Amino acid sequence: MEWKKINSVEQIEEIKKASAENPVLIFKHSTSCSISAMALNRLERTWTDAASEKVSPYYLDLLAYRPISSQIAQEFGIEHQSPQVLLIKNGVCIYDESHYGISLSGILQKV
Repeated sequence: MEWKKINSVEQIEEIKKASAENPVLIFKHSTSCSISAMALNRLERTWTDAASEKVSPYYLDLLAYRPISSQIAQEFGIEHQSPQVLLIKNGVCIYDESHYGISLSGILQKV
């Protein structure tokens, strides 16, 4: 699994545009939270090559880029959670989940 790291607000527009061709997954990760680490690990362990063909994964370090996380929440109208995944398709969030609800199967059901 190859994460594309989000480190600028400008990437939000890039993600919206890219999501017109392929759904984009944003994983908002708190590097100091054990639940977030568990959710990230579980997602990475279950990720497959087939998933990479269907979804482009992006990773946001919440502690390093909190303002970007806030902008993502505002842009897509989704209340901030940590950890959290957002699935973006055609520029809108079509699915979000947090904490123990994060799973590859849940994400792929929405693609």
